[in-house]
Amino acid sequence: MENFTTMITPYLSNGEVDYDTAIKYVDWYYENGLDGIFAVCQSSEIFYLSLEERVKLNSIVYKRAKELEKNGGRKFTVVSSGHVSDDFDNQVKELNAVYESGTDALILITNRLDINNEGDDVFIKNAEKLLAKLPADAKLGLYECPHPYKRLVTPRILEWCKQTGRFTYMKDTCCDVKTMKERCELLKGSGFKLLNANCQTLLKSVQNGADGYCGIMCNFHPALYTKLKELYLKGDKKAEFLQSCIGTFGFTEVGLCYPLTAKYSMTLSGIKTENYARNRKSEELNDYNKFCVEEMKYATDYLEKIL
Repeated sequence: MENFTTMITPYLSNGEVDYDTAIKYVDWYYENGLDGIFAVCQSSEIFYLSLEERVKLNSIVYKRAKELEKNGGRKFTVVSSGHVSDDFDNQVKELNAVYESGTDALILITNRLDINNEGDDVFIKNAEKLLAKLPADAKLGLYECPHPYKRLVTPRILEWCKQTGRFTYMKDTCCDVKTMKERCELLKGSGFKLLNANCQTLLKSVQNGADGYCGIMCNFHPALYTKLKELYLKGDKKAEFLQSCIGTFGFTEVGLCYPLTAKYSMTLSGIKTENYARNRKSEELNDYNKFCVEEMKYATDYLEKIL
């Protein structure tokens, strides 16, 4: 079982990307036992970052992660996306630039391969065309990004991915236990890992063959996911209790002003972060949103102490 966070982007008060604080995030993720980072993803506000910003942010995250990996003696994986364009040639440019800046796997956003949701034939045709323009040795992955629409993959697409021998990672956002189980059975033994983005179904999906978690909530309490992994691998029944807790906490993803809530949580955790995002208004982080984050942190801090 592996746990990945979706990287959020900190900013300075003037709206520029705060790369120094991003490094502090990487350290914090590592110190809390996570296995990896999904850099330049939707949580990073990639649709609101320039290509230069995406590449620089990815480069800094990757470099710091590899330093921690080397010095700490523990693997710390970085997978990266960053292609947001509708235009094919621009997607090629974006993906190659991100790859050259450093990553362990280059993640393809599924809706970028079938922009008008025309079907599997179009998806596979575009994917084949795109793969021909990427480095032959680049490890690849898929991300069912919800924006601008969630393009879920089909068994046919997964079979095609397996046949290429190039795909090693998938961030699954279907949120359906049955579908994930079917996907895991299809991918079994292929080296193509499936990480569940939905914390409510996490433990069940791992029991059904999924490889772990990759999601928003590791920006709030990564140590709980590390503990869940530990309990699960030991066969400890407390894993079920912890799963019920993190699943309940995860409902804060909906109705609150993420990623501002995650940035506020970072400040509560000792990494001062400006209340700024490019995809939300700062005033959305009102007293109610702050109160909810504070209450969740109180509960998660307590759980970390008793488990």
